[in-house]
Amino acid sequence: MFYIFHGPDELTRSEVLAEMKAQLGDASLTDLNVTYLDGASTNVAQIQQACDALPFLASSRLVVVKNYLFRIGPKQDEGPGDPVALQALSDYLPHLPPTTQLVFVEDEILPGKHPILVLAGKHPQGQARSFGVPVGERELAEWVEQRVRHKGATIEPSAAMALATAVGHDMRLLDTEIEKLITYVAGAQPHITREHVELLVPYTGEAKIWTMVDAIGQRNARLALQHLHRLIEEDPIENHPLKLFAMIVRQFRILIHAKEMTAQGLAVSTIAKQAGIREFAAERARQQAMNFSLAQLEAIYARLLHTDLAIKTGKMEDVLALDTLVAALCGSPDG
Repeated sequence: MFYIFHGPDELTRSEVLAEMKAQLGDASLTDLNVTYLDGASTNVAQIQQACDALPFLASSRLVVVKNYLFRIGPKQDEGPGDPVALQALSDYLPHLPPTTQLVFVEDEILPGKHPILVLAGKHPQGQARSFGVPVGERELAEWVEQRVRHKGATIEPSAAMALATAVGHDMRLLDTEIEKLITYVAGAQPHITREHVELLVPYTGEAKIWTMVDAIGQRNARLALQHLHRLIEEDPIENHPLKLFAMIVRQFRILIHAKEMTAQGLAVSTIAKQAGIREFAAERARQQAMNFSLAQLEAIYARLLHTDLAIKTGKMEDVLALDTLVAALCGSPDG
């Protein structure tokens, strides 16, 4: 059999692969019957050689090839890919030894017309499965609730939403935070509340800044100010006005980078790398930046610098300065 596991949900992909690996038999011999190939450097001949090898004291072996199909496949802006490799692989796969399970693992969703994906859909020995992540925060929160239940615990809907908003679409990081929360509330019937999330998850403050910036982008001064004062009231020390101001400055700096790089046609992964943030945060920034023109973002950044100077020189008290800033940005973001 040959399989295509494609899509960004690395967590679920790895769990399915772990199950396949466990089914190979004697755990002490498993590593001898599993071969991993890096798609960036491998070729069809090497894949064939790995697949044609006989299993060692077992009924089958597993060959995992990472990010090879996307590399050789046709791309909209880069031509037909590697037609020679595609043809050679298409010719070989129908003759895959019955003792080998070949799994192509792709971090991105392959285009529907990819020749090997089409072959997997037609051939009785082929199987394709997409591993997408939930699209919006509501869907992500539902995934969190399901994951918590699967682990034998429960979580308040508001807590699931808070966790989804804070961590974003990094499924493995989400799972790690869920494990941490369940361990913290361990008991006969572990139940996670929003307070637990805010206590233990380190990204919730950052997420609340995003929510406030969303409100500014929507020109909703009332909601933005509500978020601002809720942050200060929740923890006046941890959420000191000057710290919040620094986070707002950082967020708008990221939005400018995201706006410029999106205009250049750069991928979210590239934006994340160049901005020094996680990929889900880069996607959130890309979406937030759509609420502003580049000129508006630059004008906002200039206003931020002016506010910073007013606070540091004592011309304006910090909370009043933040209130004035948020109200001004919601009313007239052009400066």
